Amino acid sequence: MIITRTPYRISFFGGGTDYPGWVREHGGAVLATAIDKFCYITCRRLPPFFEHKHRIVYSVIENVASVDQIKHPAVRAALQFENVREGLEIHHDGDLPARSGLGSSSSFTVGLVHALHALRGSMSNKAQLAKAAIHIEQELLKENVGSQDQVLAAYGGLNHVRFLPDGTFDVTPVIVPPQRKAELSSHLMLCFTGFSRFASDIAKSQVANMAAKKTQLMRMQAMVDEGLDIFVNSSAPISAFGELLHESWLSKRSLSDMVTTPEIDQIYQAARDAGAIGGKLLGAGGGGFMLIFAKPERHAAIRGRLSQLIHVPFDFEESGSRVVLYQPNGL
Repeated sequence: MIITRTPYRISFFGGGTDYPGWVREHGGAVLATAIDKFCYITCRRLPPFFEHKHRIVYSVIENVASVDQIKHPAVRAALQFENVREGLEIHHDGDLPARSGLGSSSSFTVGLVHALHALRGSMSNKAQLAKAAIHIEQELLKENVGSQDQVLAAYGGLNHVRFLPDGTFDVTPVIVPPQRKAELSSHLMLCFTGFSRFASDIAKSQVANMAAKKTQLMRMQAMVDEGLDIFVNSSAPISAFGELLHESWLSKRSLSDMVTTPEIDQIYQAARDAGAIGGKLLGAGGGGFMLIFAKPERHAAIRGRLSQLIHVPFDFEESGSRVVLYQPNGL
């Protein structure tokens, strides 16, 4: 039996510039971090005593005779990509809900590929995991997704990631004194709006608008370096990071009329009225988790103002996708 643990992510700046159609022409960049909330994949060889060959357990249970019969798109594509012939049982568990803007779909794909490699006795480096997940989601499943989620899930950590027009990427860990990272962390809040959505549907509308929204996307890409400069300069007030997040959200919501809703706008304005400096809806938009940036002394007032929402404490995560149980013989 193999169990992998793969983190979800929070993107600060540059989201939207990691889509292939944009990257091929302009390159792209993000400043993002993995967080200590995880997707768990359990994978084992299925003994040949059952009517079914594969058993897939997630929000539903699939018992199927062949890989082609698997309804879960990512599981089917990953098993086909890895040329799996033997019977498998695969379970998925997650710390947070799916379709919520934290890159959960890519964490699932990265974690599953990691488990399949481990089951056959093969170690995977972080680049291999990220590239395999990107290929599965973008090329095999033809989903409207970028590349940052797979990279952050595989690598972990707080990173400056550059996406190059030739399809490669460069991951640079952000190195700051521990107290600076703690200062940023102390200003961040994460709350669930209560709305879930299919990111690919919303991303499709953004991709269609890329040419018309070139100015906004170029500005959002420039914010990556600006945010990085603020963060690594310990003499700069950390509040400037929050102000840039606010500007980023205003740019992001202009990319498509599907990014936000009146309910989400009300949530964000309520947070601002209670003292938030900035924030953004995470992921493609439409729902999911909202990141809020505020001075620590304002957090209680914001939680009170947004008492109808679920607030999730979190910290940064450093290790990326990991095999946390390795018993290839099932013992």
